[in-house]
Amino acid sequence: MITVRGFEGQRVAIFGLGRSGLPAARALKAGGAKPVLWDENEKSRAVAEAEGFELEDLTKADWSSFQALVLAPGVPLTHPEPHWAVVRAKAVGVPVIGDMELYARAVSALPAAQRPKSVAITGTNGKSTTTALIGWVLKQAGRDVRIGGNIGVGVLSLDDMHPGAVYVLEVSSYQLDLTRSFKPDVAVLLNVSPDHLDRHGSMEGYVAAKRHIFGVQDKGDTAVIGVDDAWCQKICTDLTAAKRQAVTPISSARAVSRGVYALQGVLYDATGDRTLEVADLTQARSLPGRHNAQNAAAAYAAVRALGLTVDEAAEGLLSFPGLAHRMEEVARIGRVRFINDSKATNADAARQALSSYPKVRWIAGGRAKEGGIESLSDLFPRVEKAYLIGEAAQCFADTLGDKAAWVLSRDIDTAVGQAYADAIMSGEETVVLLSPACASFDQFADFEQRGEAFRAAVLSLTGAKAKAKV
Repeated sequence: MITVRGFEGQRVAIFGLGRSGLPAARALKAGGAKPVLWDENEKSRAVAEAEGFELEDLTKADWSSFQALVLAPGVPLTHPEPHWAVVRAKAVGVPVIGDMELYARAVSALPAAQRPKSVAITGTNGKSTTTALIGWVLKQAGRDVRIGGNIGVGVLSLDDMHPGAVYVLEVSSYQLDLTRSFKPDVAVLLNVSPDHLDRHGSMEGYVAAKRHIFGVQDKGDTAVIGVDDAWCQKICTDLTAAKRQAVTPISSARAVSRGVYALQGVLYDATGDRTLEVADLTQARSLPGRHNAQNAAAAYAAVRALGLTVDEAAEGLLSFPGLAHRMEEVARIGRVRFINDSKATNADAARQALSSYPKVRWIAGGRAKEGGIESLSDLFPRVEKAYLIGEAAQCFADTLGDKAAWVLSRDIDTAVGQAYADAIMSGEETVVLLSPACASFDQFADFEQRGEAFRAAVLSLTGAKAKAKV
């Protein structure tokens, strides 16, 4: 656990007791603060009370007695409207912060020579894979690495700080909105496309939240920015002109000067006096597709900024085992491969998976995001048949129309069974792809639970258990 100091003897309100709230309470208490906790969920309150934390109904609290409000990232800060806890905090000038801000304050409280390194990764798509990839490459090179944030373990639950440690942190736009002094040594912005607009009010608000990752960087820090979309191109141009930190552009679509790029499966480093051919990414079995080429370029640029050699970076990239729920092959039964891409919670993420295979039997659906799957229409010819699940099933069927065969499967178990039966009937090499293009919350707690449901359904098929990927 990371200890957060700076609030000794002071009351700090904590609202939302999930992955970030309870660890924040523990970290603050360890640093001498007096955390005061609340959650609208009775079970969450009971867990906190069992740990001995002070609970107080914040709807009735004296907000002037608090030094700060630590808000769970899932609680609305500004849109669709500020949560009542935010309104009450701001009414009396209490700052509203999140767990990443507490982490930042813990780092800055240390003498410069004792601070660990921080790598932060954000973007609409690819951030979990890139976070895991950076962590893997650093570990293979012998570095002391802690991986967490919006992936796996909450940041404040990671092992406490010491010189030489490297924290590799996935950071969401919600978390970035709650930061003020977060200053990663290496900040990575992969890409930006429309997502979470209900929480940020507009595309401009969403982009501004993502841009916070660079906001406090200065000389000695590095910004790694994908330049394959117009929003990130502008950010890259602005930061380069400002000359506050080193800027490394990355691309998986074109060669870039003074940057890192991937073309036709080869990763190149053009940051020096001559362009180096770093690695043949077609040999990295867990990094298929152009989107993973961008992830590899970002990871390479990040670890090089931390001092790894070209050879160390390349070896780590090629040995990466992959990330659960992201283009993960969970089993092969005869001529049928089953790919778990449950983390594809929007159409842009599903595009990456669909683009990686010439033909797929596609399991899609859940709670639809704005725009549904209309933006994927150019990829519908790749869909041999779609097996539609969840709330979005009929909507997706209407969008597919006669452009691809489809069936209303409704749930994952049915979809897997139908897709496998159809694949066997075809007698051809087949990819059955779960890439929902939707949130999971209509039928599952999160995308991980959805992915595990897919895995279980696949492994229940005849012969799957013997050939499951582990």
